[in-house]
Amino acid sequence: MNEPTAYDYRRETAAVEVHHPTPIVPAHTAPMVPVHPGSIPAVASVVLPDGRVVTGYAIEPAKPEPVATKPVVSRTAVNIALGGIGFGAVCGGLVLLTTFIAALAALIHQLIILAAVIFGGWIAVQVFSASGHHGGNTFHIRKAVIKRNHFHG
Repeated sequence: MNEPTAYDYRRETAAVEVHHPTPIVPAHTAPMVPVHPGSIPAVASVVLPDGRVVTGYAIEPAKPEPVATKPVVSRTAVNIALGGIGFGAVCGGLVLLTTFIAALAALIHQLIILAAVIFGGWIAVQVFSASGHHGGNTFHIRKAVIKRNHFHG
């Protein structure tokens, strides 16, 4: 199927037509723009090993963008340090808060004791007073006059 075939010399050959390309003429040339002499780049010539000279403008190598430098201390470390300072500042307030709560508890304790003493004293006065009702039978003692061994009441 893909075997080489013998070339047939008896075939007729067609006449060969040659086409030559037409050169393209530019429609217009670019206008010359006046340039300051200081802004024209220098022309460099390089001699190749085979003796040819190549002339062209020197191209400045592309400068890489400056890489952002990392800070000496990481942001995480700074945040942890600031958190520690804040916690230390709060601890002083917490100590004052616990001192205040302890003082308030002592004040309430003293007020309860004072109320018990006052209320207990009032109860004692009520119980042991002579004008109070003692329960049982009530006797009204009048001024008695005793004459000649005889009681007049």
